[in-house]
Amino acid sequence: MIAQKPSPPAVLRLADIQGNILNAYGKQGFPKGRAILLHVHKAEMGRAFIKDFYHLVTTALRWPSRNPKAAPPSPDAPARPDVTLNFAFTYAGLRALGVPARTLGMMPYEFVQGMRTRAAILGDNYPAGALQRWDAVWQNESNPASAHNVHILALLNSDMDPKTGAPVEHMERMTDAIRGFCANSDHGIEILTGHGKGPAEYQDLSAVLVKDETTGLYQPTPFEHFGFLDGISDPVFEGQFPPEVEAQRKIGNGKLVVKGTRDDEVTWEPLATGEFLLGYPDEAKELPPAAAPNLFSVNGTFMAYRKLEENVEAFDKYLEDTAPAFGKVYGIADPVEAKATLMAKFAGRWQDGVPLVLAPTYADWQAFNQKYPPTGSERKTMLADYTFAGDIDGAACPPSSHTRRVHPRDALGPTLAATPGAPSPSGTELVNRRRILRRGLPYDTTNEAGERERGIVMLICCSSLERQYEFVQQQWLNYGMDNNAGNDTCPMLGARSEAALKFVIPNRVDGPNPPYICSNLPQFVETKGGAYFFVPSMTSLRLIALGVIDPT
Repeated sequence: MIAQKPSPPAVLRLADIQGNILNAYGKQGFPKGRAILLHVHKAEMGRAFIKDFYHLVTTALRWPSRNPKAAPPSPDAPARPDVTLNFAFTYAGLRALGVPARTLGMMPYEFVQGMRTRAAILGDNYPAGALQRWDAVWQNESNPASAHNVHILALLNSDMDPKTGAPVEHMERMTDAIRGFCANSDHGIEILTGHGKGPAEYQDLSAVLVKDETTGLYQPTPFEHFGFLDGISDPVFEGQFPPEVEAQRKIGNGKLVVKGTRDDEVTWEPLATGEFLLGYPDEAKELPPAAAPNLFSVNGTFMAYRKLEENVEAFDKYLEDTAPAFGKVYGIADPVEAKATLMAKFAGRWQDGVPLVLAPTYADWQAFNQKYPPTGSERKTMLADYTFAGDIDGAACPPSSHTRRVHPRDALGPTLAATPGAPSPSGTELVNRRRILRRGLPYDTTNEAGERERGIVMLICCSSLERQYEFVQQQWLNYGMDNNAGNDTCPMLGARSEAALKFVIPNRVDGPNPPYICSNLPQFVETKGGAYFFVPSMTSLRLIALGVIDPT
């Protein structure tokens, strides 16, 4: 038998890829964001809008970053932008811009139908009346003929003024430029209003800020409103980073691969590029389904925009009310320790991101932080480099916890490793085909009536919305069979029905204490809007702007 040569690594044309696909701007010194939604009334004016702003669109070329841990800049790196700009389009938006019917007919049906139409699949129709509580700007998404449904998503990100915590002036200038174009378009294109509990013309986004009492300056943090460190386990795929950076970041965030004759000889490798970008082979060694012509789809991807409101008060109250009983059953006398442990069991990680499988107890957590302090070079890798092989019963990390649901790692294999406690990658092929890129930022807004809302806008990128995002949302977050949890949903993000109001926290099978069952779980997170978008390449964006797409 002739040994097959390994495939050459993917080389990405970074200048042809929109920057918000490969890069999480919030980690690159852009903690402020705005999502502006537009409706196109006249195709020629919509194309003129894209053409007018085309030169300002931020690509994936890496500029010099203020983050010392960021990937090095590209050889032909542009200057660091003052504000980033990226575009995405709904199916209705592509139609409104005059994309040919033959091209549109090749689009995936879930993209054509749209997120709101598929609410029952996603669990967005829970709790009762949930769809009617979506923000006004999203209420027309199931009506393709509406004069007010979303066509274009313009995403802006910028740095902030540390004295006020507000975006830098360049953000307002870009917003004014978009306002000005729409105002002068003779009603050819308009900004849609109705974000949140007021008539806002854009969705305001911001990292959670803290104020330094010594300097009086604001600083962005990597935490979300429930208090957990966020954005630490994004998948790594071929070509995303330079080789020297990929070698480090793929550990724990790539895929488990057998590297020997024994099933416990495994390593981490980057995922196939085609799982996240169209035009490249995926984990099945196939090209993801895409629309013709090739130039229209290559280097593009699909995005699920999800506005998720976090009921922080309900979450905090549930923890306070439940922690004493949990501590008693779990043998934890200290109320602070009991609450922190209960919170970690919900997420699968401690608040600072330390995985429960590496630090099962409060004392283990403190010891971990002593060994791997936040300023240490090893910590980032340690937060991702783990498997669930040594925690089959979930005594450390509950099988139904949030982290274990969204990325089961080696936990779904039909067979166990030959060596007890070693990872068995026999089920990771399923997991590898369900990975998703997570982008976005939190939000915290208060309207003129003093009504406050907090949450996070998730921007989920993948090559197949159905196979990747929708599968994770439906099967892993809102159904529990893969995690031996029956109909129980994710305790953090799961949609609640009358049959799914509990969360089981296992205990050591050889210990003296029984499991603890959290009952009557409130709805901690509720969807408040969203849609499916196509994120084109720079080449495709130019074709759309010029109206010269030829599907033949």
